Amino acid sequence: MMGTYWNALVVGWVVLAAVVIVLAVERWWVSRKEDDSIHVADGTEGAINEQVAVASTLNRIERWGKVLTIITVVTGLALASLYLYNTFVSYQDSLLR
Repeated sequence: MMGTYWNALVVGWVVLAAVVIVLAVERWWVSRKEDDSIHVADGTEGAINEQVAVASTLNRIERWGKVLTIITVVTGLALASLYLYNTFVSYQDSLLR
């Protein structure tokens, strides 16, 4: 009963979940360059600038990661609810026949 429309929704959700996974891998990759040391001495301006750049990149990735994770979870729950509802209605129709 759900057919092609259902397949398109599931494929869209899978693509969204894949994007979240790619963002998680990208965040891990960028965080490998992160330096947790505090640089305050003269001559460490390069390290400070690098820390600021990495922190900015991580913040951007995390912001998108959080938003897309929430959207993925909500969409997944909606699809699961739709599937269960459709299964219930189909079962009820088969009992009434």
